[in-house]
Amino acid sequence: MKAMVYQGPGQRSWQDVPDPVLVGPTDAVVRVTAATICGTDLHILKGDVPEVEAGRVLGHEAVGVVEEVGAAVTSVQPGDRVLASCISACGRCRYCRAGVYGQCLGGGGWILGHTIDGTHAERVRVPFADFSTHLVPDNVDDSSAVMLSDILPTSFEVGVRNGNVQPGQTVVVVGAGPIGLAAIETAKLFSPTRIVAVDLVPARLEAAKQFGADVTVRADEDPERVVAELTGGLGADVAIEAVGVPDTFELCTRLVRPGGRVANIGVHGLPAVLHLEKLWIRNVTITTGLVDTVSTPTLLEMLAAGRLDAGRFVTHHFPMSEMDAAYDVFARAGETGALKVVLTR
Repeated sequence: MKAMVYQGPGQRSWQDVPDPVLVGPTDAVVRVTAATICGTDLHILKGDVPEVEAGRVLGHEAVGVVEEVGAAVTSVQPGDRVLASCISACGRCRYCRAGVYGQCLGGGGWILGHTIDGTHAERVRVPFADFSTHLVPDNVDDSSAVMLSDILPTSFEVGVRNGNVQPGQTVVVVGAGPIGLAAIETAKLFSPTRIVAVDLVPARLEAAKQFGADVTVRADEDPERVVAELTGGLGADVAIEAVGVPDTFELCTRLVRPGGRVANIGVHGLPAVLHLEKLWIRNVTITTGLVDTVSTPTLLEMLAAGRLDAGRFVTHHFPMSEMDAAYDVFARAGETGALKVVLTR
């Protein structure tokens, strides 16, 4: 089959690789019908995730059709259309039993496209298929469903839920890329008074308005002053970091009010300064996290019921054979206007 293979920092290739096979009794082999590219894949290509070895098939988000299952798999069968979660869960370890699938001790967690071959391929082996796949409702199309592989549960769980967004609050989302837009979309579920989006790219700020931001401000036009004016000098109740660079994290710690929360979603490849000499006395809570995907079934139900519009994240469509072009378009999002690209076959 064909797959996108990581060849070391800055290097990738769309090439022939062996078809996946069942390795354990809890595995499934899924024929990929839709996949999308994540900012984390770009971090890998930059060398920010050294655990990823050269030769690894990239990708951790997909929708597809089950072709084969191991002897222990009971919840899906060949022919089922499923969402492959970005997080795999053994379902048995201490963390999985607490619903903290991202920290799975039984061989799961974030493994697809990280420590095992991923979804940017014509087929993928999905370990722990009973816990790591979700049946897709018939009225949900592949392009919408694949948005629930990662960005929507990640933004909801790591940004909105960890940030404890409440009705009547001021929420600032720093970074209006796909993850930030998903944070805006899911923060609206909790009826904050206002959502402020911060970014450097005018097109992304315009997208933030379309996704529900009440106020937008360029990152180089003093967002601290804007947020202070909106909140009577207090600052934001919740600041969500959705970029993954030191400057944006440090900005969030300056935007948040005393007693507020900074929820970091971004994947960081460099250290950020933590100004505890200023933060300790202000009762600021800082959270980090890898998504657990416990919210995926709920989000799928909301999607099927028309309560979420996941399809609007998709700005570019490609056949899977044009994977390399899709990576180029997504990597140059500032020029191309790409939010999410979807590859289908």
